[in-house]
Amino acid sequence: MAIVEVKVPQLSESVAEATLLTWKKQPGDAVAIDEILIEIETDKVVLEVPAPSAGVITELTVANGGTVTSDQVIAKIDSEAKAGAAAPVAAAPAPAAAAPAAAAASSDSTSKAGVAMPAAAKLMADNNLAAGTVSGTGKDGRVTKGDVLGAIEGGAKPAVVTAPVAAPTAPAAKPLPAVAAPTAANLGDRPEQRVPMSRLRARIAERLLQSQSTNAILTTFNEVNMAPVMDLRKKFQDSFTKEHGTKLGFMSFFVKAAVHALKKYPVLNASVDGNDIVYHGYFDIGIAVGSPRGLVVPILRNADQMSFADIEKKIAEFGKKAQEGKLGIEEMTGGTFSISNGGTFGSMLSTPIINPPQSAILGVHATKDRAVVENGQIVIRPINYLAMSYDHRIIDGREAVLGLVAMKDALEDPARLLFDI
Repeated sequence: MAIVEVKVPQLSESVAEATLLTWKKQPGDAVAIDEILIEIETDKVVLEVPAPSAGVITELTVANGGTVTSDQVIAKIDSEAKAGAAAPVAAAPAPAAAAPAAAAASSDSTSKAGVAMPAAAKLMADNNLAAGTVSGTGKDGRVTKGDVLGAIEGGAKPAVVTAPVAAPTAPAAKPLPAVAAPTAANLGDRPEQRVPMSRLRARIAERLLQSQSTNAILTTFNEVNMAPVMDLRKKFQDSFTKEHGTKLGFMSFFVKAAVHALKKYPVLNASVDGNDIVYHGYFDIGIAVGSPRGLVVPILRNADQMSFADIEKKIAEFGKKAQEGKLGIEEMTGGTFSISNGGTFGSMLSTPIINPPQSAILGVHATKDRAVVENGQIVIRPINYLAMSYDHRIIDGREAVLGLVAMKDALEDPARLLFDI
């Protein structure tokens, strides 16, 4: 017997502990090397734990929902055993744990078939679909989010779940959407569910309260005529896409305009550390991205050194990783300034909350045709309302207003970004 330990990945210094989600394998099951055994949720990301060796699971040392720390042993694999050989170790009877020996010798791609990607697994759990009911079209037969959505549209039947709190003769209640680990109350046609917050959601709540209780938050607003940016995009979109393999979006302009303003007014890029103001000589811009688990803010490192194409590609990568739950801790650590684009969801105006320990955040909204006055005439222009929240402890109104005006000027005359004026 050659036992290989499965350990929790190294967590960042700011993450003390994490929570195990649901084991994909049980004692006695055969696993292939690099097959995903379980996902671990921290207050920032969800990490996948792959099998360090092929073999058979002999023991799960931490159950679903358990709290774990870095490098903690959570399972053991016998790298020399065949499927079913570890049956005495498992709590289940031998017949239930047994599997054909050929399963252990199957190819790596075959063993991965049917394994659900994180976003797909969550969607299956939300819709109460049992493992194995959705066919995978991803790499090596993995189940993708698109596979699950297609199965749902095709009428896939949810798994039958027995609710121990409901009596067999109780009247049927209108079902709520399936959620993880709910505590349900049978209230006839007025059902309720109590669902524990995920680590990420609890961390978001904690940081928002911390921001509002420790920062002197004030928000300044301005409007920007987006016609010059829209005209520029229209003129160069085809050649830009052909040259760089990605579309020219609006966010790269907002990032460039923000960096332009931060260079002019460095305090907007600073942070508070006790009684000290820390001025950062680099520009790490956080981009707020929605994900199935909540809002996350991955970081564009050294955004001042990135081209428009670099920014667009990185933001697209962040969006894809966020949907699949693949963002790493290192991709969301740090940041000196943030941008939140509520316009994606149709927001007209908002007051964004500062992301500690940063001291300012830019809120971008939906661009709409509006009546404005130019040279005494009422004209129609595509207008976007910008909002910048800032920590009034270190940023005075003058710097905040002038900083937002600098962003406005850069967007209304994009050539300024080329000449840094």
